[in-house]
Amino acid sequence: MTRLNGKTAVITGGATGIGRAAAKRFIEEGAFVFIFGRRQEALDDAVAELGPSARAVKGSVSDEADLDRLYAAVKAQRGTLDIVFANAGAGSQLALGEITAEHIDETFGTNVKGTIFTIQKALPLMGKGGSIILTGSSAGTTGAPAMSAYSASKAAVRNLARTWAEDLKGTGIRVNVLSPGATATELAKEALGEEGQKAYGAMTPLQRMADPAEIGAVAAFLASPDSSFMTASEVAVDGGLAQL
Repeated sequence: MTRLNGKTAVITGGATGIGRAAAKRFIEEGAFVFIFGRRQEALDDAVAELGPSARAVKGSVSDEADLDRLYAAVKAQRGTLDIVFANAGAGSQLALGEITAEHIDETFGTNVKGTIFTIQKALPLMGKGGSIILTGSSAGTTGAPAMSAYSASKAAVRNLARTWAEDLKGTGIRVNVLSPGATATELAKEALGEEGQKAYGAMTPLQRMADPAEIGAVAAFLASPDSSFMTASEVAVDGGLAQL
């Protein structure tokens, strides 16, 4: 497929998991992709797999100077930008009564502040036909024990798309949310183990966790002209977890 032929994309959190799967799919469909992440080794490994249509920039979405370097590289090498997949995220469990200021700062600093500045700093390079994709979560609409900060941050991301669709009226730039459920990334598999994966999978009507490639495929749809009449929308790719 060539739905993204000639397009330039940025994917934050792009070295592993959903971001890497999306980068692979974007490139297969014709895009040139900049992946952004904090670990150089993971970035190098991803670029080695993704090939000549991928570039890596090391940095954190919570650091504005790192984001400036990212977009300076995009401008220098490609001139303009068509797609931004704001996928970088952070989350950990702390039950009510145990939540700390540091926990809130880390979660919201990445998931909310990081998302805001990832997009705000990209806009000068974007124009008509541009697509912004924000990674939400099924946790943004459901309750989960000990996930107050993460769930609240993802609910905030959902509202950012609604607000930005209004802010972007007349620009020709669309903004949508992709909300995965439990996904069998390398990190998730390591953290959950085989029994944990089965338990999470059993919570969905499809009785399994998602493959990262399935999430990447939906990201490619939202990045492409096939979703040209969609903005401010949320696409749940959660095996039905948050839909029942």
